[in-house]
Amino acid sequence: MKLPISVIILTYNEELNIGNCLKSVADWANEIIIVDSFSADKTLEIAKKHTNKIAQRTFVNQAEQFNWALDNLEIKNEWILRLDADEYLTEELKKEIADNLMTPNVVKADINGFYIKRRVYFMGRFIKYGGYYPAWFLRLFRKGKARSEERKMDEHLVLLEGKAERLKNDFIDDNKKNLSWFIQKHNNYASREAEELSRKTKESQKYGNGQGKGPDAGRRWLKDNFYYRLPLFCRAYLYFCYRYFIRLGFLDGKEGLIFHFLQGFWYRFLVDAKIYESKKYK
Repeated sequence: MKLPISVIILTYNEELNIGNCLKSVADWANEIIIVDSFSADKTLEIAKKHTNKIAQRTFVNQAEQFNWALDNLEIKNEWILRLDADEYLTEELKKEIADNLMTPNVVKADINGFYIKRRVYFMGRFIKYGGYYPAWFLRLFRKGKARSEERKMDEHLVLLEGKAERLKNDFIDDNKKNLSWFIQKHNNYASREAEELSRKTKESQKYGNGQGKGPDAGRRWLKDNFYYRLPLFCRAYLYFCYRYFIRLGFLDGKEGLIFHFLQGFWYRFLVDAKIYESKKYK
C-alpha cells in the first residue's frame, strides 16, 4: 500500500536524474507532483511514466517555485516531501518514514516536520568528509506548516509552527550531469549569492527568523556572522584549508579533491570576485 504522502519535485532538463528520483518514490507515495520549468529534453517524457500531475511554470528561483507549488497546486495529503530531481530515497529511509507516519501515536500532534540527512555523491563517490556529512534538511512536513525561505540562494525549508524531529536514515544526492554542468551551475550560484550579499537582503528575508530553529542553524550563523566578516578572497583560502585538512576532506580521494577544491575554494573565491566586481563598477 502506498503512503499518503505528496512528493513535490522541481525539474528543468533533468533527463539524466529524474528516473532514479521517481523510481524511488513511485511505488511508495500515493501522489507525485512535478513542477517543471519548460524542460527541453526528455524530462517530461520520463516523468509521465510515473505521474500525470505535472505543472509548468517559468523558473525564477527555487524558493519562489516551491512556494508557488504549495500555494497554487492541489495537494491531497497532510504530509509533503520535497525532493530535488537529482535526489532519491533509500529503502531504509522509506521504511523509517512509513513506520513513523503509519503507526498510531508515534508522531505527536505538535510534530510538524522531520529533518533528514543528505548523503552527497560526486563522480560516483560518497563525499563523507570535509564537514559535508551529515547535513540535515527539513524535507518532510505537514501541509501548511512549512515554507521555503525567500532567498535567491541557499534557501531552506523552515517550520512556521510546531516542532520537528530527526530521522536516522539518509536521502541520496547523486547528480549524473558532467563537470562542465557543475561548473556552470556554481557560476550561476555565485552570481546570485554575490547579488544577495551586495544588497544585504538577508536582513529582510521573509520567514528567515525560522532558520535559527533547525539543525542547519549553526552553519548559517557561522556563515553570516563569521565567514563573511573575514577579508575578501582570504576567506575562501581559509575555508578550503579548514575543510580539506582540518575536517579531513583529503580522505575523500581524488573525487573529493576535485569536489572540495571546486565547491570549497573556487566557488567561494568566485563569489568574492563577483562581490568585488559589483563594488568596483557600481
